[in-house]
Amino acid sequence: MKKFLLSLAAVLGLGFAANAIGPSIYVGYGGYTQMDATNMHDGVGKVKNAWGALNAGVDFKVLPKLSVGPSYSFSSTTTKGSDINVYYHAIMVNAKYDYMSLGMFKMYAHVGAGAEITHIGLRDREKNKGYFAFQVSPICVSADVANKVALFGELGFGAQGLLNVGVRLGL
Repeated sequence: MKKFLLSLAAVLGLGFAANAIGPSIYVGYGGYTQMDATNMHDGVGKVKNAWGALNAGVDFKVLPKLSVGPSYSFSSTTTKGSDINVYYHAIMVNAKYDYMSLGMFKMYAHVGAGAEITHIGLRDREKNKGYFAFQVSPICVSADVANKVALFGELGFGAQGLLNVGVRLGL
């Protein structure tokens, strides 16, 4: 049974790779992340400032309307009273599904899941803590502004923020 499942996974992987169209890379900024909203800093004080997250990733189109790929998000904060520095690193696997296309505009949904590592710099020591990271953005819009260049905005919640805006470059 194991051999059958591994063979099936390999065949499906080869099928997706054969359909893959050139990847696209993206960078963006997302405001108010899952990390600050859900206290992903081991209860060390309350959040003093939450500036959002810087996001970067790669998408591989595996089906005409489906793209998958990894992403990395970075955020940081300080806590009230103690001024402890907290750094967040989220690594996720994402899927994007295009559900509407109107000329230069495209609407899509985006989901992602992965791991978030919180690095907490305490006065006398440092520690790391792991959490589950996710992103659910059902309302996303992309607008082509040049050949293989698009601006995007994604409304949802998760490690990449409530509103993630940025630029996507097709390769």
